[in-house]
Amino acid sequence: MPPAQSATCTYLVDWTATKLRWNLNADETEQAALLDLAEQCADSTVKYEPAS
Repeated sequence: MPPAQSATCTYLVDWTATKLRWNLNADETEQAALLDLAEQCADSTVKYEPAS
């Protein structure tokens, strides 16, 4: 996680978009952590294009 708390939502959006773009899995621990951290990012939207 970035040291600046103000960058958390941007980091989470970018991380999630990368995982989705490349069809990467997240284990239960990672999913739980992402969901917990994302609670503060209600106005954030993940946009991505699948890799071809």
